[in-house]
Amino acid sequence: MSRQQVRTSLAFSFAEKYTLLLLGMGGSMWIARVLTPADIGLYSVGAVLVGLAQTVRDFGVGPYLVQEKELSVEKMRAAMAVSIMVAWMLALLVALASWPAAAFYHAPRLQSVLLVLALNFLFLPFSAIILPCLRRELRFSAIYLINVVHGAANLIVSVALAVAGYGAMSLAWAAVIATIAALLVSLWVRPAGMPWRPGWKGVRSIVAFGLFSTGGGLIDEAGVAAPDLIIGKMIGIEGVGLFGKATGTLNIFNQAITSAVSPVIFPLFSASARDGGDAAAAFRDTLAYMTALSWPFFTFLALMALPLVELLYGPQWGAAAPLIRVMCLSSALYSMFSMSRYLLIAKGQVAAQARLDAMAVAVRIAALVLAAPFGLYCVGWAVVAGLLFRCYLCYRNLRTLAGLRGVDMLAAARKSALLCLPTALAPLLVLWHAGSDAGLTLQSLMLAALGALSGWMAGVILLRHAIAGELNALRRTLSGFAFDHLK
Repeated sequence: MSRQQVRTSLAFSFAEKYTLLLLGMGGSMWIARVLTPADIGLYSVGAVLVGLAQTVRDFGVGPYLVQEKELSVEKMRAAMAVSIMVAWMLALLVALASWPAAAFYHAPRLQSVLLVLALNFLFLPFSAIILPCLRRELRFSAIYLINVVHGAANLIVSVALAVAGYGAMSLAWAAVIATIAALLVSLWVRPAGMPWRPGWKGVRSIVAFGLFSTGGGLIDEAGVAAPDLIIGKMIGIEGVGLFGKATGTLNIFNQAITSAVSPVIFPLFSASARDGGDAAAAFRDTLAYMTALSWPFFTFLALMALPLVELLYGPQWGAAAPLIRVMCLSSALYSMFSMSRYLLIAKGQVAAQARLDAMAVAVRIAALVLAAPFGLYCVGWAVVAGLLFRCYLCYRNLRTLAGLRGVDMLAAARKSALLCLPTALAPLLVLWHAGSDAGLTLQSLMLAALGALSGWMAGVILLRHAIAGELNALRRTLSGFAFDHLK
């Protein structure tokens, strides 16, 4: 895989994620003003429960198709068979579990939300092998189209139904309609030669891979879902809504950066492992780029948490700001290891990753259960403790299984740490001038953001950070693109 291919793939991947981020933020800002925290909390609980099933639904088919050395029609038909079998079984299980879940949370409307979300599983397997194959071929322009149609359909339907008074059900129906819209587009752009019907020959090898991949993914998803489920039971549904807004704000980085990089990085690591290249060196380069973006971002977010929350969601969500500040710490540190999963899977260490997930999630859940009786703020610190433990486990695996030394990782991130200083200067001056972050005006927030961006760019140039070369390459690509279209 050439460097230009990687840059082109990243360009489309970033374009996709930024488009989806804008659509998602626009919908979230509108929905937050139409629906109540109780409505959003109710849907969040349902979405978390279905999210656990979503992890099982893939059953490792996606990673299997991306990393498989010789991908034949027979293997693709087997992958389709596994997807249909697992997804339809999960649709039935979610439907059957809807009443007990509603009774457990004392929320009768939760049953209707889960029944609607169960419909998603009936449509998902038909496109289950298309996206991984497009990813394997680096056809990120087609993936861009599929996912943007999904995001646009979700936004339009959710806002329309919310305004019409459907409450939490507006979000559930929007998810189903968006899935159908994305399926139609994926069938249109599917790679040539892909089978239309499933087959059973070769299923065993996919199941063997999927057991470890799905087991680790399911455990990891349980860790992601644990805060909402524990808060919903021990603190209340409204607490789920507040915690969700805090994690949603933190996840802006994942939506804008991590989720754009990972679809390209996994095929890159896999191709390097198949061809005998130095995947560890590629990981160090990725770490330098990721921390150059994440550490300054979380520095700015921690300083501007309250005005950002009030701007995005309204003043009624201000209680989420202290949670954001606390969890910025662990989110910044974990960005060093956010790509470790893909490196280990690319090197065939699926079982090791599953063991890591099991240990990290067990500690995370225990910390959350112990912290929940003391309130949401303590839950935030429990999340930090759990993520710090996961960082330690990731480092241990990278050292023993991929030969990455801690001193090399710190060296790759050294200049990224220094970038936080010029990034924080303007926000600190704005806060000092205003006296506090309470009631900070939109103009002051924009001034802090522009100053932080300017400070970051100046720091990249002065420190000669590795990411400067990629930014220059992007500038030349965009300039060439604009010149070609203006001729």
